[in-house]
Amino acid sequence: MAAQAPTPAPEQKIMVAIDESECSHYALEWALRNLAPSRLVLFTVQPFSPLSYVPAGSPLGPSVVSPELIRSVSEHQRQLAQALLDKAKAICEEHGVDAETIIEVGDPKETICEAAEKLNVNLLILGSHSRGPIQRFFLGSVSNYCTHHAKCPVLVVKKKE
Repeated sequence: MAAQAPTPAPEQKIMVAIDESECSHYALEWALRNLAPSRLVLFTVQPFSPLSYVPAGSPLGPSVVSPELIRSVSEHQRQLAQALLDKAKAICEEHGVDAETIIEVGDPKETICEAAEKLNVNLLILGSHSRGPIQRFFLGSVSNYCTHHAKCPVLVVKKKE
């Protein structure tokens, strides 16, 4: 009886969360060098426009903050997010990897975890900002939140100093 060839593992989908920091780009480069992903999702979160939170009765109410200004700021943020992903996609192409890019709007911590679940990724990769304990207390840590709340394995890549 001939031995049966093992069934190949399904392609693993890896998601790398990208922001404007050097550490997220380092995490992307690390993933490309060490994991050679066949299915890669580059994901970034566009924050909510701060102007959308201006209360109607405030001195900066409707007469100063028009819907056109809010749309303009939101569009500018979207363009910045797209430029960030375009740069990351070019890095992937240099490594021979064709990556999918996704932009979502929201709180980065929650949005990254929700997207990882919705996209059914096998591994979420984040860069570490190396913030001290005081900064983490006040600013929170996206990587810490994701390691505790994502429903998939999370790899936090820290750049050697």
